[in-house]
Amino acid sequence: MKVQAVVASIAAARGVPLTPRTTRPLSGGTIHAACHLSCDRGDYFVKYGRADSLPMFEAEAAALRELAAAEALRVPRPICCDASSSHAWLVCEYLPLTATPRVPDVAAAWRSAGRGLAALHRVRSAQFGWHRDNWIGSTPQPNGFSDDWVTFFRQQRLQFQLQLAAQHGFTGALQRKGERVLAEMELLFDDYQPLPSLLHGDLWRGNLAFVGVDGVIFDPALYYGDRESDLAMSELFGGFASAFYAGYREAWPLDGGYARRRPLYQLYHLLNHLNIFGGGYAADAEAAMDRLLAAI
Repeated sequence: MKVQAVVASIAAARGVPLTPRTTRPLSGGTIHAACHLSCDRGDYFVKYGRADSLPMFEAEAAALRELAAAEALRVPRPICCDASSSHAWLVCEYLPLTATPRVPDVAAAWRSAGRGLAALHRVRSAQFGWHRDNWIGSTPQPNGFSDDWVTFFRQQRLQFQLQLAAQHGFTGALQRKGERVLAEMELLFDDYQPLPSLLHGDLWRGNLAFVGVDGVIFDPALYYGDRESDLAMSELFGGFASAFYAGYREAWPLDGGYARRRPLYQLYHLLNHLNIFGGGYAADAEAAMDRLLAAI
């Protein structure tokens, strides 16, 4: 990545001249690289990759703007997206993030973040989906609007991932159990009708951090869907502090059937990890299917 090209696009977006000072690589991403760019007129977070990554960055910037408009949880403010012949990049405001709150009352900060997620989920759409497709990790994520949540989740989430898995050579029991889940998942919604809530879409421990007491979310895979799917993902890979979930439930209690549906929503992410990272997740995905089929 050529720093001068990135600085020029920031200067054009902000309408002021900029002079770069330093760049510092940042860790954490598995798909794109990132750095902290310091200039004479401020600091910036730059995520960059191959030139054909520009549509991914444009979708991410749109998602960040939609999350910011909700005024529920803090998000890095997107500044610009651009590309050269060799690289594409997304520039956001730089935030000094920490994995856990560095404040005297850590539990209170986590509880506040949980309430913020509940406030985010209070933002509604008329339909499930979003006005544009995007990506979850490196996997395309279709978001065509639907009036019916079960249809949307079956076709545009699980069925889509299962088809990708078959293309990657994961057939046999995974596909047989997957077909049963697709056919029977409606039984999990007999007495539950979710509403289209604004979702982060990929809310795991690596995509929530803190600036002081403020919870910050980033790297979204945004769409409007069942709020339970955000919570289920948050519990999949280690989870958040217990105070986070307490704060959420204080603001908006969960339906009593959430525990039965949680493996359904986690299955989507397990299949996505299988499609991105390979075979180690096949057993996890099948185990989630077994739990679902037993509950149904």
